Amino acid sequence: MKKAKKFSKKPTTLFQARVLAVTARIPKGQTLTYKQVAIRAGRPNAARAVGNILNRYGGMDVGVPCHRVIRSDGTPGGYAWGPKKKIAMLKKEKAL
Repeated sequence: MKKAKKFSKKPTTLFQARVLAVTARIPKGQTLTYKQVAIRAGRPNAARAVGNILNRYGGMDVGVPCHRVIRSDGTPGGYAWGPKKKIAMLKKEKAL
């Protein structure tokens, strides 16, 4: 199994904090797209930045269910532990 990267868990910008807050509020069994998270965090054209922020700061160990954020085309997108793990988690939560 692929190990997650170790980073500081403290966001340094307001946008990073907003992305983590939006993502933390996604209920179990539901998903948002990277673009939807960007819009709710106040920067509608920053979907790619959302992915980078979640890769760096997200994770259930810090209360941020980053696996619930998917691509606009419905595919899972990236995940620190690999796409198979992300798909399995979403299926377990009945989000896929």
